[in-house]
Amino acid sequence: MGSMFEIVLLGLNHTTAPVALRECLAISKDETSVALKAFQELPSIREVMLFSTCNRVEVLMIVQDKTNAVDAVKDFLSELKHLPVSEFEKSLYIHEGDDAVRHVFRVAASLDSMVVGEPQILGQIKEAYHIAATTKTSGVLLNKLLHRTFFVAKRVRTETGIGDNAVSISYAAVELGRKIFGTFEGKKVLLIGAGEMAELAVEHLIRNRAEDILVANRTFESGVDLAKKFRGQAIRFDEVEDALQQVDIIISSTGSPDYVVTRNHVKGIARRRHNRPLFFIDIAVPRDIDPEINRLSNSYVYDIDDLQGIVDENVEDRNKEAIKGERIVDEAVISFRHWYENLDVVPTIVELRKKVEEIAKGELEKTLHAVKHLSADDLKAINRMTDAMVNKILHDPTMLLKSSGQHQDKSVYLDITRKLFKLDE
Repeated sequence: MGSMFEIVLLGLNHTTAPVALRECLAISKDETSVALKAFQELPSIREVMLFSTCNRVEVLMIVQDKTNAVDAVKDFLSELKHLPVSEFEKSLYIHEGDDAVRHVFRVAASLDSMVVGEPQILGQIKEAYHIAATTKTSGVLLNKLLHRTFFVAKRVRTETGIGDNAVSISYAAVELGRKIFGTFEGKKVLLIGAGEMAELAVEHLIRNRAEDILVANRTFESGVDLAKKFRGQAIRFDEVEDALQQVDIIISSTGSPDYVVTRNHVKGIARRRHNRPLFFIDIAVPRDIDPEINRLSNSYVYDIDDLQGIVDENVEDRNKEAIKGERIVDEAVISFRHWYENLDVVPTIVELRKKVEEIAKGELEKTLHAVKHLSADDLKAINRMTDAMVNKILHDPTMLLKSSGQHQDKSVYLDITRKLFKLDE
């Protein structure tokens, strides 16, 4: 790509570096601005942006000297994080040209994420680009590349099913509940215990308009604290059986060795519930909810294996959709390359046209100055003929310069054109 500047990406991610190393090299917002300004002062780096998340640290650069730029970035990270280059060098990858562009497109489209299709990464890249734009370390090339990146990510999101279907245990539970209830609006939730996945499931339910939240914990004080978090109400552990009469969704995640809710508990309250559906999400190991409850009418029990099975199916579906996303990315890489390759062609074509037009105009004025008897219509016809001649003379050289993909080295043609027509004098 290009004859003067190269697009280079240097980074590490969840596939090349363990979490401990990623934590060591993670760069805060304040550090990002400092780093960008330091990189900008290097003569080998023309433009630069940096993004750092829990799963990756990457520096995207437009460089004049790739080797010097890469070494300078490594040294800076080493100094900033007090970590010898030898400690992280083997975890780094370097992408250039098309490969760098493809990598940026894939990351933004969440094709390179730990969980394919997760939506957060695009927002993180937009924020990183905003910092680069504010710090004035992005220019013509990075601006174009990043705007194209956002467009590609949106296309992948809208034209494929990469973001469909739940791929986390807690969200899979919520998707199942939606199939049972249709809507969570007005539904009451009982949280038994306080595992992390169970809390996440409650947060998803609240976002989907579930209302009253009851929290039962063996330690009542902990239950009160958790209930505050969800603006709910704490109940004592021995009140769980009574609570089953009024709630619609039970999420359980305790450390109990025995079932917390048994078949007899549910059978005893079925009539008083008037056959309203009761949905159990059992995220405990060993299980909290008696699987025999599934045999009762309008009672649905899903344990962590059921949920994991749904997640695995959904991941497979997303991976199939990712293939479509890769095609969109490949098309976009080719399109960006064409734009990039024509960057230094365009000024030469403009200068060539200007020079030929000035010669034609000068000669025409000399001729018309010597000929006095022409009418206004004659003058217009001669001017049109002159313009047409200029266009036809320039057509073949322009096409040759634009169709650089057919040639080994576009810069040779640009150089010869500029010398032939003395465009640099």
